[in-house]
Amino acid sequence: MQAIPTPPETISYFSKELSWLSFNERVLQEAKDKNNPIIERMRFLGIFSNNLDEFFRVRVADVKRRVLLNNLSDANFDANEDLLGNINKKVLELGQKFNVVHQHILKDLAQHNIYVAQPSELSDFHLTWLQQFFQDQVLPQTSPMLLTENKDYSDNINDTMTYFFVQMLGEKQHHALLEIPTDRVERFVQMPPEKSKRHKTIIMLDDVVQYFIADVFKSFFNFDSIEGYAIKLTRDAEYNLDNEIEEGLLDKMSKGLKQRLYAEPVRLVYDQTMPEEMLKVMKKRLGVTHQDALIPGGRYRNFRDFISFPNVGRKNLENAPLQPLQSSAFNAHSSVFKAISERDILLYYPYHTFNHMLEYVRQAAFDPRVTQIKINIYRVANRSRLISSLLSAVKNGKKITVMVELKARFDEQNNIEWAKLLSEAGIKVMVGIPALKVHSKLCVIHRKEKGKIVKYAHIGTGNFHEKTARIYTDFSLFTKHNEICNECDSVFKFIESSYRPFHFEHLMISPVNARDCILDLIDKEVRNAEQGKVARITIKVNNLVDKQLIDKLYFAARHGVKIRIILRGMCSLVPGLPRFSDNIKVISIVDRFLEHPRVMVFENNGDPQVFISSADWMTRNLDHRVEVAAPIYDETLKRLILDILELQFRDRSKARVIDSEQKNLYVRRGNRKKIRSQIAIYDHLKKYESHKTL
Repeated sequence: MQAIPTPPETISYFSKELSWLSFNERVLQEAKDKNNPIIERMRFLGIFSNNLDEFFRVRVADVKRRVLLNNLSDANFDANEDLLGNINKKVLELGQKFNVVHQHILKDLAQHNIYVAQPSELSDFHLTWLQQFFQDQVLPQTSPMLLTENKDYSDNINDTMTYFFVQMLGEKQHHALLEIPTDRVERFVQMPPEKSKRHKTIIMLDDVVQYFIADVFKSFFNFDSIEGYAIKLTRDAEYNLDNEIEEGLLDKMSKGLKQRLYAEPVRLVYDQTMPEEMLKVMKKRLGVTHQDALIPGGRYRNFRDFISFPNVGRKNLENAPLQPLQSSAFNAHSSVFKAISERDILLYYPYHTFNHMLEYVRQAAFDPRVTQIKINIYRVANRSRLISSLLSAVKNGKKITVMVELKARFDEQNNIEWAKLLSEAGIKVMVGIPALKVHSKLCVIHRKEKGKIVKYAHIGTGNFHEKTARIYTDFSLFTKHNEICNECDSVFKFIESSYRPFHFEHLMISPVNARDCILDLIDKEVRNAEQGKVARITIKVNNLVDKQLIDKLYFAARHGVKIRIILRGMCSLVPGLPRFSDNIKVISIVDRFLEHPRVMVFENNGDPQVFISSADWMTRNLDHRVEVAAPIYDETLKRLILDILELQFRDRSKARVIDSEQKNLYVRRGNRKKIRSQIAIYDHLKKYESHKTL
């Protein structure tokens, strides 16, 4: 018998922060890829920038806190001060690549008669129009903040906005901060046609303000010269809640959000063309003392707005929309309850329409047989049809229980308002467990049928959010399976009374049994491998950083289990190490839709066990959140999920290899067909719904 390789004394793990930057580099690759429509490439730059903002607000802020606290160990991996240096080095490298890609995109836009121009490049006709636009639309929205020498002004900066740091030179020197009013004026200013309608000109609001910046100050100051350079401050997104027991959680959360406004700055990005002396003044006025918080950048800040970069040209300059598919299982019946009673139903967004989910709740709201609705809310749309249905349901005498997660990062304020609205309408609102975020995606409906209460359950991998359901890929399972529905019901009881013991036979629930279940399933594959049986594990997650699960995968790989992983973001596991992790293959797919579902497949000696889950393989998801993973028992649905995963592993257009160096190389095509999995999945589901093939 061949000896099993032993692990090295020190196992290397990728830093989760550097791994995340590697993911964002894959987003930048999409902006660079000329196979993508030009407008979509510009929008990928916006996605890259938005991701980086959140990275600094959350990940970098966390590293700085750990360093500040004498390098206390992370829940998964040791952190050290060198990590900050490596992060900044990688960020600067990506920033340089970003600027190059941006310039290439501007040139390519010009090939399609779309010009993102500077005011100095405009004709007299356009300058006259722009001057009037500035006076009428922009100037009334500006409110400069004058800076004196003896005050730190960083607390007055909103970290969602871009500012100009302004310097006026004359007999006296003056400095000011000027907010660019992108929340009140369209950032992409489209100029009226002058001669040819084919020639489209866009001016950035930033450039409009900079060009006419003297007009903002000339009525109040005498100066010989004035200049302004874009800056952006990013703060720590964490906040602390008050420990006063008598203060309600909603009030605590509101107070915590206000604290975020004044949190420690973790990044100040500035236009790298700013003169050195002006930079010194800016650092002093904004209280930036740490060199690692200063990052030179290009002309524009808040590039995340470019996610909405307008297509002013032909339709083929952006992705043609894929018409969301209707579920034949739902459409074959007059009500959602009849459809689910016939068989389990699986939807895969955004390929399927989210309207089926909304209809599930809408019908429950007025169905006279429905007595009760229970649902988790983590993130919902601003104008949520789902919320409207819940409000209608309570008016119709239904008993409604809504678990609103107030600590959903960056959605806290929205969720506070929803909680108040629902509570005022007479709905029972739970705000979770103090030590645990509720991240599950459940909706349980009680319906009286033949004198008995019958339960229906929705279990998903994504939020009940109409907007993200159009751009995130996620699974939704609808089932009437008695035991699963009862266990879903018990999850709500656990949230309300977490001190009570709960036992789950079918569902994996974090933090109750999920970790142990996953470890047991991996061990089962190891035993099968040792007995010469086929042993495979397939995982699809957003992030894989939990040390215990990574070690268990290493262990399984060394014992002959073949492991395949699809992930989007962070991967601390190092694949491909000879005689240690060479049985582990990892790919990542970045394309027009954001890959979001979590799926686990265990070969089980030829009878695969398939689970969909709301949880990533992170310590926080397994130990510090309420998460739900559900088994797929219907053989047809199981096969459908397996087919979808196989299409992704066959991707030769958008799949990258995650290797031991995180080079982000595309999966080699060889002589295989060039499959783009997201399009192939749409085509597969279209055939599935037409019943031509399964």
